[in-house]
Amino acid sequence: KDPEQAAQRKTSHITSIFIISNSTPITVTMIFNPHKFGVHKVLKHIPLNAIFDAPYKAAVKRAVNIADLRTIAKSRAHKMVFDYLDAGGDDEISLRRGKDAYTELEMHYKVLAGIKPPLDLSTKIFGEDVSLPFFGCPTAGNRMFHWEGEEAAAKAAQHHGTMYGLSSLATTGIAEIGEMHKGPKVFQLYVWKDRELVKEVIAKAKEGGFNALALTVDFTWYGNRERDIRNDFSIPPKYTLTQTLGAIAKPAWTYDFLSHEPYTYACINSDVPADSLAAFVNSQMAPEFGWKDAEWLLGEWNGPSAIKGVIRPEDAVTAVECGFTTMWVSNHGARQLDTSPATISVLPSIREAVGPDVEIILDGGVQRGTDIAKALALGADSVGVGKAYLWGLAAGGTDGVIKAYDILKVELDRAMGLLGTPTVEALKKEGPSLIKRRAPSARDYPDMYAYERGYGGGIV
Repeated sequence: KDPEQAAQRKTSHITSIFIISNSTPITVTMIFNPHKFGVHKVLKHIPLNAIFDAPYKAAVKRAVNIADLRTIAKSRAHKMVFDYLDAGGDDEISLRRGKDAYTELEMHYKVLAGIKPPLDLSTKIFGEDVSLPFFGCPTAGNRMFHWEGEEAAAKAAQHHGTMYGLSSLATTGIAEIGEMHKGPKVFQLYVWKDRELVKEVIAKAKEGGFNALALTVDFTWYGNRERDIRNDFSIPPKYTLTQTLGAIAKPAWTYDFLSHEPYTYACINSDVPADSLAAFVNSQMAPEFGWKDAEWLLGEWNGPSAIKGVIRPEDAVTAVECGFTTMWVSNHGARQLDTSPATISVLPSIREAVGPDVEIILDGGVQRGTDIAKALALGADSVGVGKAYLWGLAAGGTDGVIKAYDILKVELDRAMGLLGTPTVEALKKEGPSLIKRRAPSARDYPDMYAYERGYGGGIV
């Protein structure tokens, strides 16, 4: 087939099968879409989810660290779904560096500090009291990982008394989240062209009890995620031959998907399915969005606000002058511009640029409580986690997300105790003297199985 014609078919026919060879795709029209034929309405009355998920729930209970949750998620989730969650941009250099950078930070602990448990992990995020200095970042399309989706993440945040972040491309609505999570909430928004749509979504967020807004500014172009390309990833699935075979291999995820309603981008328009809305969202991204547009947005919101995606000190200074109250140091989970720096590496320069009184959130590469401790010590007021809780979600729904929080909380508590810092404020105050950078070592993670445990670099 002519490659250009094949590409056009791929764009225009959602219900098509693509058999990918090393040359060009062959299109075969798909005549059966389970959701369109109402299969989920029948399967929802046949409670096999508990049977399929039983071994994964048991594994979640036994999980020792976040890498264990990643392994369970990989076992349960469809390959294209797991790779979408797990991947970075291009060669995934930034993805590996985001984790490696934490290993280069040594913790020079104090002794005989005279502290005793329980330690105080509470702090403020966007001016609101929370019990933990970390939270789940807003992430798109959570129901593709598990049918509970954003509800699971919101319930886990409520359970642990911390903030919850909702993406504007979530598969659960603003009102629903507002009902189940009564604590502090941040709503994430992309740079969109349609200002009326922006105002409508902002109004919904205010009505839903969201007290802060985060503008994502590192997504004006879509990153090159090659795992997605190789898997022919789509939201929702296209029911291609490859995707169907992948679904057969993962019965727990597949029954989960087939026995529940098809998901939508509920924060924008809950009546439009995700496959139809995807093209609309792509058309809404505004690369030309500038500082003047940001000022307009802040005027519409008129409340606590973060600029999410800052890695340069001069941009942070401009953002403060523009009116943002919070700097969110992020490189979009290393999914956008590959070889962008590890966020923990640029954090001290951002803190120096904006001074001690501007709130800073950091995300990127966080998979240990010690990572959270290092970020707080080097200038962050709180820390966002993404993959860590999504692996928990993909592994076990609400229980998996709660488990991810449990693991990180215990690890952070232990790290603070061993460092000799009884409170988050003490860790932030004494942090620069406790964390020292050293030269990287090829022997940090020397064994050949490190990648399978969730670590992406240092393998020899």
